[in-house]
Amino acid sequence: MEIAGSAIRDGQGRTLLLRGCNIGAGAKVPQDPPGASHISGSLDSPAKVSFIGKPFPLEEAAEHFERLKNWGLWFHRFVITWEAVEHEGPGIYDEAYLAYLRKLFLLAGEYGLSFCVDPHQDVWSRWTGGDGAPAWTLEKIGMDLNRLDQCGAAMTHQRYREQHPDAPFPRMIWPVNYNRYAAATMFTLFFGGNVFAPECRIEGQSAQDWLQERYLACMRHVYRRLKNCVAIAGWGAMNEPNRGFIGYRNLERLENAPVTLGPIPFPLDAMAAASGHPREVPVYALGFRGRRIAGRERINPQGLSLFKEGFVCPWKSAGVWTDAGGTVKLLRKDHFAEYQGRPVCFEEDFLAPFISRFAGRVREVNAKSLIFVEGVPYDPPPRWRDGNPPGIIHAFHWYDGLPLMLRFFRPWLAVDYAPGELKVKGPQAQGDGPAETLKLVLGRKKAAALYGRTMGRLKSRTHEALGPVPCMIGEFGLPFDLQRGRAFKTGNYALHEEALGMYYDALDENLLHSAIWNYCASNNSEHGDGWNGEDLSIFSQGRGRAEGGWLRPYPMATAGSPLRLRWDRKKGRFRYAFLADPAVAAPTEIFAPPECFGGAPAVSILPADAPGLSACYSAGERRILIRNNGYAGEVELLARRI
Repeated sequence: MEIAGSAIRDGQGRTLLLRGCNIGAGAKVPQDPPGASHISGSLDSPAKVSFIGKPFPLEEAAEHFERLKNWGLWFHRFVITWEAVEHEGPGIYDEAYLAYLRKLFLLAGEYGLSFCVDPHQDVWSRWTGGDGAPAWTLEKIGMDLNRLDQCGAAMTHQRYREQHPDAPFPRMIWPVNYNRYAAATMFTLFFGGNVFAPECRIEGQSAQDWLQERYLACMRHVYRRLKNCVAIAGWGAMNEPNRGFIGYRNLERLENAPVTLGPIPFPLDAMAAASGHPREVPVYALGFRGRRIAGRERINPQGLSLFKEGFVCPWKSAGVWTDAGGTVKLLRKDHFAEYQGRPVCFEEDFLAPFISRFAGRVREVNAKSLIFVEGVPYDPPPRWRDGNPPGIIHAFHWYDGLPLMLRFFRPWLAVDYAPGELKVKGPQAQGDGPAETLKLVLGRKKAAALYGRTMGRLKSRTHEALGPVPCMIGEFGLPFDLQRGRAFKTGNYALHEEALGMYYDALDENLLHSAIWNYCASNNSEHGDGWNGEDLSIFSQGRGRAEGGWLRPYPMATAGSPLRLRWDRKKGRFRYAFLADPAVAAPTEIFAPPECFGGAPAVSILPADAPGLSACYSAGERRILIRNNGYAGEVELLARRI
């Protein structure tokens, strides 16, 4: 593959449309011992784990790859974690795991599949409520892993029951860890430690330089081990990077909050609690009208210090706050707000330089590797003042808020998330920071139009910031436990099919590359994807789910430039228009599964009298093949159910 402006082309000059899955959520946690987040002891042995067998055992790989190929899902985002490679300690790589990955990718190449390898993280690590970094990254800052939850520095599924024995783990609460002390501190040190905590050092280096170097060296080592795997087309820099405290204007307010649900401390309270000071913090509730403060909760009631002997809070050392005399006092409320005498811009000042370093390391191994980049979800993309690195693809994420947060979907109801100030109702509402305004959109056509318009805005924003680079929705998806998991009992996934169909219609409207979240081989109806109560896998217990929503025709490779794309699932009618390039000899390939058409589709093409232009259906390949044969001009294909 190679990039030509905003297009991705294959070696025959055809324009590609990347469609596939994220493989998969199960790879966020270890295989041995079992690391699913609902297992209370799964955080106990951080160094003695193995990810061999994630995303699926090698002996089952051929079955999964064959299934994905038959579904027409050929370009995938492959999840690995920093922890999976370097869990035992800095510089100690799990070579057996890398050998397992190599065998998987070599086999996948035999099925014609391609991948972007995704170094995945959510809220920094498993010990801070998500996945990604090894436990020793926290320990190098002096954090006691066993006190993270007790101090209110993190909220993990594994330890939630210890503090709330009678309460189920709240849905979609894991993102609040971005505003808890541990993850916010680690991200701030990783991206901006040299600016905001220059005296915080690890083994003689600044915390930022040490952490970034460990990460970059690890990923470069992985790439060296996999460099001859032709199935790997590109490499992601980091899944959903986060700014931590960077950009906060007032540490006594809540800012940078992706999700407001449950007890969330303001940064000063988070810092104080981590150093042994019990604090009263707002408890947020979420509903159709947005968020509200429902009450208060005391965090770290035991007054424990998160830090081991000989360590202190790096923000206290940096003079951000003090507890001299036993009284917590904020010294610099805007400590994280400026960089080089001006308002900080996380995307330009910290994220873009990191991605450039990452791309440089990867290209020491393979100069032609594509680099998939992303910013903080829903925020501006990373951007470079002196021009983009070559060969980048912006792989932003998008999720439909109502189904994701509330497990509720109706095709005639959607929510438009527009930037602005949200008034928070309830006790102690004062002091809350900027958030989003919520606008209800009623009517199926209006909801569908909103999805298309939203994806179009994300694409346009990319081109405004970065110029004509390819755009991909690297993650989108739907919880399958809608309506309290009713479909698990009835087997009726019609609602899910309608939702996913609307999402894919919006993708088609904008001719966007995409990878749905996710394909989890270990998914089951009891524990879903095995991570923080999520259940978004299109595959479960040996079969696909809601196939009518995502199994659909689309142009895999176009001998020319795509113009328009439309699939009508109810009528079984597919239309595709493109500008034919007479210099491309290879055929346009349209994935056209017989499940969509009730067998082989009826195919017609316009202009019908164009010399040399032809189309035919290949049942064995499940594709419509269109040959230009020297024709130049607009071509429109119609495929329909007989």
